[in-house]
Amino acid sequence: MSINQAKYINDLKAKFNSYSTISQKSWQLIENNIEINSIEKGELLLRNGQIAKEIHFVAKGALRAFITDKEGNIYNKNIFLEGDLAGSTASLIQQTPSDFSIEALEDAVLININYKKYRELIFQNDDLKNFYIAYLERNWVIEKEQREISIVMENATERYLDLLAKHPDLEERIALLHIASHLGITPTQLSRIRKTLEKDL
Repeated sequence: MSINQAKYINDLKAKFNSYSTISQKSWQLIENNIEINSIEKGELLLRNGQIAKEIHFVAKGALRAFITDKEGNIYNKNIFLEGDLAGSTASLIQQTPSDFSIEALEDAVLININYKKYRELIFQNDDLKNFYIAYLERNWVIEKEQREISIVMENATERYLDLLAKHPDLEERIALLHIASHLGITPTQLSRIRKTLEKDL
């Protein structure tokens, strides 16, 4: 195993432990069911209509989940950066076709976890079950609710500043059109916001 691979696996382990403490025995079971691979910018991990099979930990790089409507307009549902877990949770749980696609915005290194095997481990190990519950609560209840509230209560400038506070180097890595789509605004609106903020500095 290369030094980088060891680091990426340790990053994944830290991600699990940030939600709930995982025993060495359970971690070994997880580690036995992961696969590390590299993908190139523009490559699709999941296509709209495809049934998801894996959870992807972003060890390096950036991904986006996007929706294409009937008119061909594209909307970014989410952006995933280092340390994020990416995938279509609804598709994984229900084993139904995904409503969106996932694309690499940069060359990326991913740690893939087979969801079927992962589910089996959850039901066999209480510490992994605790992690799973904590992960769903934080990401699918708390953060989802906060994001919904921010869309209603915060203006686009506030949402943009919040995003930059979390990811200061985002603009250097990802095209502004993707950031605008993630914020639910047009690239022109984002350009105006950035110009206004530059004047205020």
